This record gives sequence, C-alpha cells and structure tokens, in this order.
Amino acid sequence: MTSNFITFETDIGWMGIAGTPAGINKIILPMQDRESIIKTIANAEYSEESYLLETKNALIKYFKGKQVNFQIPLDLSGYTEFQKSVWNVAKNIPYGELRSYKWVATQIGNTKAVRAVGNALGKNPIPIIIPCHRVIGSDGKLHGFTGGLDWKKKLIELETKHHVR
Repeated sequence: MTSNFITFETDIGWMGIAGTPAGINKIILPMQDRESIIKTIANAEYSEESYLLETKNALIKYFKGKQVNFQIPLDLSGYTEFQKSVWNVAKNIPYGELRSYKWVATQIGNTKAVRAVGNALGKNPIPIIIPCHRVIGSDGKLHGFTGGLDWKKKLIELETKHHVR
C-alpha cells in the first residue's frame, strides 16, 4: 500500500503524519523545520488526503490544549500482536491521567511483562494518538518515550494544565 504524508507547522514546531488508506501509521513529533520532518518519512508521497487532514486538525487542537478524542483509523500492520495489545491499552488511558507500566501489563493479562510493555511503548509509531506518554514508572517517575523524556514531560504538562476533572 502506498504511504502518504503531510507536514504542518504548529506553535511548537513542524510535525508530520504518514499513513495509508487503511489509517495513520506514523506521527513525527515537532521539529525545528519541515526538512527534518521529511527526512524521517521514507518512501512516502506528499498528499492532502482527508484522513491526513483530519489527523492534522485534531493534533493542532490537541497542542492548543483542547481535549481531543482521536477516532482516527490506524494502520498498525507489520507490528506484533503483543505490541498492538499494549498500544490498545495505552490508547484507552484517559486524557490528563497517568498509569504505570505495571498497570498496562496487568491489563494485557501478564503482570510479569512490565519491561516488555516498556519496550512495546518505546516502539510506538503514533505518539499522542496512542498516548504512551501517559505511562510512567510505578515510582511515579518518567521513563523512556519515543520523542525523549523532555517531550514526555511537555505532553503530560499540557494535558495536566488543561484537564478538567
């Protein structure tokens, strides 16, 4: 399936989204310039397909502090069933709330898989829509994130600031 992409500028930098007609398969967190985004999206064609534009608009709202319920199809072909099960649990963690790696492991039915859960979350190609930044250590500390710990902290702070309980 042909992969398409779109780039766009936000208040905090350039972002990229890639996908196929089956759904979104990659989100690139904000970078300084458009060229940096394009370098990270290999073998894709620029396109303004409706599913890319819908995702772009949802992400712009998200970064403006709006709570967004991402009901966007995802294309997770090529990933393991274990990874998909972990990501599905993470996808259902409510906006502005945090869960531990152990909690995720328990939800997938394998309490001993804490490290494997961390590895699966580290390979998440669709951050924010699959909000792996909402998963923290049982000690309350931030651990790995696809975009680095600074981004994890920024995303948690953004959601905490705008979360209405």
